Amino acid sequence: METRMNMNRRAFVGTAVASGAFTIVPRHVLGGVGHVAPSEKVTLAHIGMGTQGFREIGELLAHPKVQIVAVCDPNKASNDYVEWGKNSIRRLIRKYLDNPAWQANQDGCPGGRDVGKEVVDTYYAKKRKAEHFNACSAYADFRELLENEKDLDAVKIMTPDHHHATISTAAMKRGLHVLMHKPLANRMYEARLVIETARRKKVATHLLAYGSGTGNGRIAACVKQGVIGNLREIHNWSNRPVWPQYPEIPKDKPPVPTGFDWDLWLGPALERPYHPHYTHTVFRGWYDFGGGSMADMGIYSLWPVFTELGLQTPLSAQAWATHTCEIVDHVSRRVRNDYSYPYGCSIRFQFAKTDDLPAVELFWYDGGMKPRLPEQLETRNVEMDREGILFVGDRGAILAGFTGQKPLLFAGGKCEPLQTSPIASEKLAAGQGSSHGRSDPWITACRGGESSPGSFLTAVAISDAVNLGTVALRAGCKVEFDSRQMKITNVASANRYLRREYRQGWEL
Repeated sequence: METRMNMNRRAFVGTAVASGAFTIVPRHVLGGVGHVAPSEKVTLAHIGMGTQGFREIGELLAHPKVQIVAVCDPNKASNDYVEWGKNSIRRLIRKYLDNPAWQANQDGCPGGRDVGKEVVDTYYAKKRKAEHFNACSAYADFRELLENEKDLDAVKIMTPDHHHATISTAAMKRGLHVLMHKPLANRMYEARLVIETARRKKVATHLLAYGSGTGNGRIAACVKQGVIGNLREIHNWSNRPVWPQYPEIPKDKPPVPTGFDWDLWLGPALERPYHPHYTHTVFRGWYDFGGGSMADMGIYSLWPVFTELGLQTPLSAQAWATHTCEIVDHVSRRVRNDYSYPYGCSIRFQFAKTDDLPAVELFWYDGGMKPRLPEQLETRNVEMDREGILFVGDRGAILAGFTGQKPLLFAGGKCEPLQTSPIASEKLAAGQGSSHGRSDPWITACRGGESSPGSFLTAVAISDAVNLGTVALRAGCKVEFDSRQMKITNVASANRYLRREYRQGWEL
């Protein structure tokens, strides 16, 4: 790679700018219209090469201001991943490689670091060959990557949830910018540590759930204007989980697949035997590894609502969940489960009154559960989709799709489409009109521009809410929360769920 010299590019650019010795060379001299000089590209390591990693890598591969220099995953290569359509990932990879015969004689869903390296190297060789990239590096351990890649600007984190805080804080402490899939972490302490590290290190950050629910932000803006009177309740429901939800710890001990480093995959989580019920996609269903359905989808739908309405960390959370039973010695009894999320649940959050809003309640539903509609909607025989959102005020209600599609206003005895207007952050969320997608605000920030509206610093309240919901599920009762002290005030034993018990050497 052109930028890897004895004096690395990051140090050179920083020194040159500080000294005033940096010379701007006309872009046409460097490579024509649209060309981005190597010294101006964001060099990026892609950490996590599973299903969603491959679904999203195309945007970064095609971005002229980004160069992927390394990939990382504890899995070398396999075809045992989980996808949402048969052979969808293989077809996508074939498109990246411009090779319709890739893995023609194989079945299953591909993934792993070697596949990621092949995709990056082949794509660059075919699509951006004039830029003369060196080969992409591949690592099993993110710590080795961070140590060895001296000319790195940023990382994208596409790992299971339990690694998010560990990797992002390690990267930010090295001065690296971070692009991350939701959530920030699956423990409140870790999420707050991520936010505080981002604030202290002043790096560019972006949480990829940002921008997907701008329709709900537009609805919330109308709610603030009083179209349904004083807001009382918000109801949001999802069809998640869309993965197998296991109610028991696996008892069998299958061998660890060849090329898969189970110890690295566990990372900060406590030791346990390998089992495929923990890994690809299904990790979301375990308290140790995932954040459940709300962490998977609620950040998309509710983050814009929190932002537009100015909702802060909830005062309390209370959850109701499904349970399973087992027969032991001819007696049926409820399974005591403090290791996996339920098949379905509802969670009620209470928020304090503010200058702009009365006290508001937010209800989350998953596993097929949905709210009861207000009478004015029931009498119209309104049907609810499998996913949706409902705003209820003292003078009406608004019903829409999960992220704000096709909102209907019910007020004054009438039902009509709700007319909304763009909100201030919507243009930024859409990448400021760029064809390169939702990472553009972050890339702009990495290159010295203004902070992304989806930075970690803007995700405090939604992250607190998601993690507090999990605490309520595990505690089995209403939990009252002091945000300033980060403490459950009414059930002392529930405070242990705010933090993780770490394996030795992985402490945060």
